[in-house]
Amino acid sequence: MSDQKQRLGLLARTAQAFDLPGDVVAGLPRIELIGKGELRMENHRGILSYREDEVVVSGGNVMVRIQGTQLELKAMSAGALLITGKIQAVLLE
Repeated sequence: MSDQKQRLGLLARTAQAFDLPGDVVAGLPRIELIGKGELRMENHRGILSYREDEVVVSGGNVMVRIQGTQLELKAMSAGALLITGKIQAVLLE
């Protein structure tokens, strides 16, 4: 079994043992979309590009591309961010 599969298995067992969501234990990004106007993301690794029509955020193993109009970074901390505007698409790459 590969090291990555063993690590993922250990993380899943740890999450289950402590009754924690898997994303918290593994450090995976958690994305919450509220309607078409607000996106919250936890466990991000930084903003890769920022424009009014597109924001690209690193989520570690996944890149999150938010597309729309009038996009604005309303709040950002080391672990979370809030993007508002007219969100048309969220792509995971």
